[in-house]
Amino acid sequence: MNYYSLNKISPTVSFEEATIKGQAPDKGLYFPSEIPKLNKSFVTNIKSYSKQQIGFEVMKPFVGESIPGDVLQNIINETINFDFPLVKVHEGVYALELFHGPTLAFKDVGARFMSRCLSYFNRNKNKHTTVLVATSGDTGGAVANGFLGVDGIDVIILYPSKKVSTVQELQLTTLGKNISAIEINGSFDDCQRIVKEAFADNDLNKRFTLTSANSINVARWLPQQLYYFYAYQQWQYNEPPVISVPSGNFGNICAGILAHVSGLPVKHFIAACNANDVVPQFLQSGNYQPKKTIATISNAMDVGNPSNFVRVLELFDQQINDLKNILSSYSVSDAATKATVNEVFNQYNYTLDPHGAVGYYALIDYLGDNVKNSSGGGIFLETAHPVKFPETVEAATNTQIEIPERIKHLFNQKKQGIQMNALFDDFKEWMMNK
Repeated sequence: MNYYSLNKISPTVSFEEATIKGQAPDKGLYFPSEIPKLNKSFVTNIKSYSKQQIGFEVMKPFVGESIPGDVLQNIINETINFDFPLVKVHEGVYALELFHGPTLAFKDVGARFMSRCLSYFNRNKNKHTTVLVATSGDTGGAVANGFLGVDGIDVIILYPSKKVSTVQELQLTTLGKNISAIEINGSFDDCQRIVKEAFADNDLNKRFTLTSANSINVARWLPQQLYYFYAYQQWQYNEPPVISVPSGNFGNICAGILAHVSGLPVKHFIAACNANDVVPQFLQSGNYQPKKTIATISNAMDVGNPSNFVRVLELFDQQINDLKNILSSYSVSDAATKATVNEVFNQYNYTLDPHGAVGYYALIDYLGDNVKNSSGGGIFLETAHPVKFPETVEAATNTQIEIPERIKHLFNQKKQGIQMNALFDDFKEWMMNK
């Protein structure tokens, strides 16, 4: 499998080179040269496969010859060594819980897969790779955990000051070792802009081997397909599901649509957005207009210019009408998000996090009166554990969230971070003096 830049200037590269580079030299995102087609018997008999077998079957075509089969299988086994349960909330509506990994967020899969791929690619090299990542919430903690202590790799995480939750900040600022956290006085888009400028800067590229751990990196983006296969494996209805995905930078839902184009049965996708409504507006007007980021209680989705949407368009050869046949998008307010957390908790005794609440709200809106249709229903993705957003969730449910054992130690750790203005020149100066 080769990968080409969506800016169509840089040469095609292997999976290994695309992973190491992160972004193409022409500043485009890498995209697979062909979309693998699933064997129909694999889809028909998916319930008879293990999670590990599904992971290998799905990822092997994308990795190609870059990683031997036995090594890839070990990477898959280590990446997905936790559960992805499909939980019934009420008739016709199910939550795919993606927060059972080490940092309680869906980003764990991509971060663990990518870190192990990079470790393999660096096995015979004497030089360091520097991973740059911008985070709006969960990416930072997942990347920090996934790369902690990996030989030959340094990680630099940029996150927006006062725009991530307490648990999220502790997860990315308390590890030390090969992990550096930079608190940017700005928005996620500022963090993402600085990272993109770093990749384009000649001085930094001469001094460092840079790569990205955001979902712009194919090794972070592609394994997110596995969520949708695990959901379908547990699906009990005759009709394929409608799937609602809390969407910010659009890497997760793009991976889901890619899985569908490959042959995974899905009736329809919903991109559930908060007040950052660039894509909902685009699907209505046909005009893609990035906006300044709006801060919301579903902060991991606070993205005013989602990087991965160009990949979604590429999947449909830029044909908007074809895209609309499979994708709808909703914008959900903070008020509606809070009310949804309250309603679902009181009626169904299920605790949503704010991002899952956005996904649930959009799913119910789309399904309407068909929500309890016995022939099918829908799935929304619960992308993070509610404990990451205690202020919002506890106020909406009037109950205290129990802190999972695996993160209790964080509250005894000391924050280690660097504060910085949202200026690339300041970041570059820090890097050059590092």
